[in-house]
Amino acid sequence: MSFNVLIVEDQPLIALNLQDTVEELGHNTVGIASNMYQALLLSGDADIAFVDVNLEDGPTGPIVGRSLVDADVSVLFMTSDPGAIRGGVPGALGVIQKPILDLELVELTQYAADRRAGNTDIPLIRYPC
Repeated sequence: MSFNVLIVEDQPLIALNLQDTVEELGHNTVGIASNMYQALLLSGDADIAFVDVNLEDGPTGPIVGRSLVDADVSVLFMTSDPGAIRGGVPGALGVIQKPILDLELVELTQYAADRRAGNTDIPLIRYPC
């Protein structure tokens, strides 16, 4: 099953690496957003979103994540500081700490796709929201 994935990341190399991984696994990238405004503009077609906490416009990732969860998008946060999402974001899949290895990107993408497809038997990843 193929999903539409939104990448919310202000570091171009990380975003492009994630895009390559997502597309190699057969999913579609609906766009790369480096700030909250772009993320919300691109969110309409997303099934899954990888969201960094600190974007070009500051620590707006949790706001983006909440909006996406409310719009029924499966959200996985990626940040160098998992404590930055104090209290979590109800409905998000979890938080993964950066830096992320290529193999981890593959596993995370598959995890998000499996959860989106309804497979809730797989365990939450390292830092549940």
